[in-house]
Amino acid sequence: MKIKVGIVGGAGYTAGELIRILLYHEFVELGAIVSSSNAGNTVHQVHDDLVGDTNLVFAAELVGDEDVVFLCLGHGNSKAWLEKNALPDTTHVIDLSNDFRLEADAEFADREFVYGLPELNKGRIQQAQNIANPGCFATAIQLALLPLAQAGKLTEDVHVSAITGSTGAGQSLAETVHFSWRSNNMSIYKPFTHQHLGEIGESLAQLQHELDVDIHFIPYRGNFARGIFASVYTPSELSQDEARELYRKFYADAPFTTVSDKEVHLKQVINTNKCLLHVQKVGKQLLITSVIDNLVKGASGQAIQNMNLLFGLPETTGLNLKSVLF
Repeated sequence: MKIKVGIVGGAGYTAGELIRILLYHEFVELGAIVSSSNAGNTVHQVHDDLVGDTNLVFAAELVGDEDVVFLCLGHGNSKAWLEKNALPDTTHVIDLSNDFRLEADAEFADREFVYGLPELNKGRIQQAQNIANPGCFATAIQLALLPLAQAGKLTEDVHVSAITGSTGAGQSLAETVHFSWRSNNMSIYKPFTHQHLGEIGESLAQLQHELDVDIHFIPYRGNFARGIFASVYTPSELSQDEARELYRKFYADAPFTTVSDKEVHLKQVINTNKCLLHVQKVGKQLLITSVIDNLVKGASGQAIQNMNLLFGLPETTGLNLKSVLF
C-alpha cells in the first residue's frame, strides 16, 4: 500500500525539497501539490531542478483522500489554513511552520501536535496523529545539547553562534536575500531573541527537569545558499573522552546523527538528512560543533523522517542521500 501524500504551499523551498525526495520514496504516492498562485502550472516550471523528473501539475486544492498532508506555509498561516479547510480526522498533518511547536500551541481545534524531533521524541512520534516539525536552527542546536541535558550536565549558561544560508529566509523577496547584498557579506539578526529559543528550551527541560541556564544565541546570515553551522559551548567538568562517549551513547540508535572524531564542515551534510557533531574540550569549555542542511534535516528531510515513523517504516526510508564534496 502506498502512502497518499498531499502538500500545501507547494511553491516554496521546503515544498520543493519534499517533492524532490518523495518522488523517489518507494512507499509514497505523491498526489495534490497545492499552490494558489501556480494552480494549473507544471511543478517543474517552479522547481526547475525537477525538469525530467515529474510532470505533476500544481492543484488548487487537495483531493481529500490523503493519508498525510504536509503544510509548507509561512509562519502563522498553518492555523489559518486549518481553520478554513477541514481534513478527515484520519489524515495525518505534518506542519513545517512554527505554529504548533511550543507546548502552549500544541492543541489546535481537534488536533494535538507532537514535537517532531526524532532523536528526542521517537516513541511519541510513532503514536502521533499530527507533527510539529522543528525549526532548522532549533534542530542543529538541540542535537548539540540533548546528551548533556539528559545527563543533567547543563549547569552553566550556553553560548551559541550559528550561521545559516539564504534559503533559511524562504523565497519571499527581501534586501538581505539579494545576491548583491548577500555575496561576500555577513550579518547578525535577532541576537538573543530568535524565535527558535522557545522550542530549544522546552526540549532541554524535557530531559533536565530543573534546568536553570540561559542560552545566549547569536544567529548570522551567511553568504551561501544552504546549510547551518553552529558552534555551541558551555563550561563543563567532563573530559573530552567522557563527553564524546556520552554523545555516542545518546545517539547510538539515531541513524542520521553522528559524532565525528574529526572537525566537521558544511559540505559533508548538504543535500542530506544528516547532522554531524564534533565534541572537543578547550580549557574549561566544552565545544560542540553541529552541522546540518537547513532544508533537509532542518525541514523537509526531517518531516519525511517523521512521516516514516508515523507509518511504521524504517525512519531512513527514502532518505539515504549523499552529500557532494566537490
